[in-house]
Amino acid sequence: MAWKTRWLRWLNLANLRQQLLALWVLWRHPQTPWPPKLVALAVLAYVVSPIDLIPDFIPILGQLDDLLLLPLGVALVIRLTPQPLWQHCLGQAQAGVVKLPRWIWGGVLIVVVWLLLLGWLAWWLLAGLRG
Repeated sequence: MAWKTRWLRWLNLANLRQQLLALWVLWRHPQTPWPPKLVALAVLAYVVSPIDLIPDFIPILGQLDDLLLLPLGVALVIRLTPQPLWQHCLGQAQAGVVKLPRWIWGGVLIVVVWLLLLGWLAWWLLAGLRG
């Protein structure tokens, strides 16, 4: 049982919701440097994306993206962000000051980006087979 609490503490799954809200605050904050801003945007886009890197229909592997990739992305953002700025954004998220907007167009944009990437991959593969 102790190993479970160590893993949960390491992954910090209990605070993942507040951390994702803090990523939203961090992305919108004007003093955020561009590297953490880009990584935060990528993590947030992956969260709202209907397409997972690891498909959910695979019984155990399908949950790995939620259990590993999201916390690792959040950890990378935290590491790249200056600590006072991260504490400020996390404090706002924990206080409940910030709510995520519900954008239908954001979901449509993510699906379009995935389709474009899939089309580019298909074109690249077909071009490699021809030439």
